[in-house]
Amino acid sequence: MEQQIEQLKEQLQKQEKLASLGMLSAGIAHEIQNPLNFVINFSKMSDKLLKDLTEIVEDNEDKLPEEDCEEIEDIVADLKENLAKIVEHGERAISIIQGILLVSRGKENEFLPSNIPNIVKEYIWLSYHAMRANYKGFNLSIHENYQEGLQPIMVIPQDLSRAILNMMNNACYAVWKKSQTAGGDYKPEVSVSVEAKDGNVIITLSDNGEGMSEETKKRLFESFYTTKPVGQGTGLGMSITRDIIEQKHGGTLSFDSTEGVGTTFTITIPIRK
Repeated sequence: MEQQIEQLKEQLQKQEKLASLGMLSAGIAHEIQNPLNFVINFSKMSDKLLKDLTEIVEDNEDKLPEEDCEEIEDIVADLKENLAKIVEHGERAISIIQGILLVSRGKENEFLPSNIPNIVKEYIWLSYHAMRANYKGFNLSIHENYQEGLQPIMVIPQDLSRAILNMMNNACYAVWKKSQTAGGDYKPEVSVSVEAKDGNVIITLSDNGEGMSEETKKRLFESFYTTKPVGQGTGLGMSITRDIIEQKHGGTLSFDSTEGVGTTFTITIPIRK
């Protein structure tokens, strides 16, 4: 019986990871669409400007009037601005893809110097877009506060990414669930912050969702415990998240929640020298 239980647990852990990857896929589709639209649109604009510039040069091969010179300068300036945006959004798309490859191909338990604000930001927004893809009409305000100049910190990036994704998925679900019964004045919000303090990096994620009952608080980290409907949650997300933070990174995962008001999770990870 114990062996069967362990096998079942292992199978569910694999299913939970696949479910997370499925959510990521939906988020990726939305995230990549926006920067690619910028790439396409600004490329077309740049092409048109190049044609305009070429026509002006061809029409004034012998001598260019002063007004034409000014126009050329304006076009060149526009081209530079457009190209800068192409680079910016192209790099954004590459960053997203690299993040996904890190999760799917990253070496297990390998600590790497990582930009924590970047990791948090990427997976907060991927979770948000995944939620929008799966729940029609879903929306919320995300407030971000990342400490500037924070140096790379040694973590297992693919595992930390997974922990952030699990927490944000829960936050999104909590505010969505509350929005189903709250009045029109209710505005779903999530706040996230990253800072270094007293030799630790501290990640805080707060929502103004439905909060937790006393029973949920007691059983939150139990394997297989979930408040979601059958088929929408395995009950392993938070137990895995705690294992990632406390067992693998030697940190702490704490929470404070008031039913009907909201929940705040705090991750504290020691900064490795």
